[in-house]
Amino acid sequence: MTSKRKKSDGTAAGGKKKEKREENAEISGIIQDADIKEKVKEAWHRRKPFSHGGLVLDCQPFPHCVLNNFIQNEGFLENLQKELLALNFHEKSNDLYKFKQSDDLKQRKGAHIPGLRTVIFDQFRHWLSDVLDTELEPVVDVSCAKYEYTDVLLCHDDELEGRRVAFIFYLVPPWEASDGGTLDLYSVDENCQPKDVVKSLVPQWNTLIFFEVSPVSFHQVAEVISEDKCRLSMSGWFHGTPLERPPRYVEPAIPRNPHLPRDEELLLEWVNPVYLDMAYQAQMQEEFEESSEILLKNFLKEDKFKEVNEALKKTEIQWTRRGPPNKRNYERAELQALPPCVSTCWELLSSEAFFLLLSNFTGLKLHFLAPGSDDEEEEEEEQDCAAGSTRSLEAAAPEQQCSKRNERKSKEPSTPVCRGELRRWGTGDYTLIHDTDLDNMEFALDLLLYCGCENWQSDLGGFTSYIASGEDEEVRSESLLQGQVLSESKVPQCAFSCCLLWVLAPHGVPRGQRPWVGLQGQGDAQVHQACESQEFPVPGGRPCPETFLRFLFCLL
Repeated sequence: MTSKRKKSDGTAAGGKKKEKREENAEISGIIQDADIKEKVKEAWHRRKPFSHGGLVLDCQPFPHCVLNNFIQNEGFLENLQKELLALNFHEKSNDLYKFKQSDDLKQRKGAHIPGLRTVIFDQFRHWLSDVLDTELEPVVDVSCAKYEYTDVLLCHDDELEGRRVAFIFYLVPPWEASDGGTLDLYSVDENCQPKDVVKSLVPQWNTLIFFEVSPVSFHQVAEVISEDKCRLSMSGWFHGTPLERPPRYVEPAIPRNPHLPRDEELLLEWVNPVYLDMAYQAQMQEEFEESSEILLKNFLKEDKFKEVNEALKKTEIQWTRRGPPNKRNYERAELQALPPCVSTCWELLSSEAFFLLLSNFTGLKLHFLAPGSDDEEEEEEEQDCAAGSTRSLEAAAPEQQCSKRNERKSKEPSTPVCRGELRRWGTGDYTLIHDTDLDNMEFALDLLLYCGCENWQSDLGGFTSYIASGEDEEVRSESLLQGQVLSESKVPQCAFSCCLLWVLAPHGVPRGQRPWVGLQGQGDAQVHQACESQEFPVPGGRPCPETFLRFLFCLL
């Protein structure tokens, strides 16, 4: 009989694997200092800056606090980092963000996650309740996030019922501002809308940052542009009585205009003759009615398209940055100072002749000469109303139908109108879906004209995504197509887009089934069903291509 003890295989009696013993985390001594806590509390309520050791409190642009060396035992942190990296992460991607996130860690077992959770849920929560002089609930939202190359979280304010304080605890390698991934804080304008990034906090190992969730707590995680570093953090929210919020700000609607009185001579001068053939237009209309989208390649004549592309590179165009960044971030051209050929192209796309051409392509009534797609339906309704008036027993239903039809017609504009923008897109530019977008609640046709995007690669971003109302998944993603006119083979650096919006009258497709037309390259056009759309940013993690023009035309 041997006297040697058998090595344990880590399995307890009954065949179950032993769980690793939990290790306790030791919170920073600053948090345990009662005098420091009172000074932080006073500074917080007076909205005054305060610092002591590794604690830095600042109230601009909104109250936030940085706690360096949040956990004292370094060995615990190194093991915690390994434990977090071993979690299962899920890809999170939509118009607002792109990163990887773990499941909720409230009940997660392990040797180190419970230890940090205890510190945050217990000691730190009580300290924070005293500093803010408000009761924070014991249940805290917490998860782990990984931001890697080109990952980003765009401007938002963390507003959600019950959220009172947001926190982020970093476990990152040595990090520089040049790596991206900074926590950017925004100032606000007179309408409590985000304005400019006025402070950027660089992630640091063993640092916890917290701030009060409020109507002005707009922030973002800047795009990570380091190709070999991982921005690892645990983050979440403490819940309590939320701060009172002002009424939600609704932006003024962009003015719309009826079509310009230009005749077909403008079409003959600019548009590829194949698209002026009535038989081909009928074919395009059938395709549109089948799929609610059409692609019209080489839509503009080659010489005209080249001329527009070259003109858009000139410095005489005046560009203005358009926000607010929680809704959009791109440059818009002043239409009064466009080069002559670009101005003429703009006239073409907002002309009466072009309205009629779009009507022929789509079957939508954008011109009084164009038959509407609902004309037959209206004729049937009128016949039903007439017949119903002679039926005493079935009078109620026809009267109701006639009433609805008359009500609908009374609400429809008498003349189709349009609005538009010439947009320039660069690294990090985007638009976001938002609840107060009035355009997403109307009948619309989107038309996009891309220029100068030859050799564009899909991983450079810059695509347009369409998402149906109430849904999370996109129903269509439109990437930039290669330009077929310009001879240069270099990939573009900034994007230009020209956006026009038409209001359908008297008939249209509901925004929930919103058609769109995109003109790309020499002029490719597409139309699509969707209710909301946004342009995704051009990543900053790689050299941004030189120049390209992108026109966006939308019909409301």
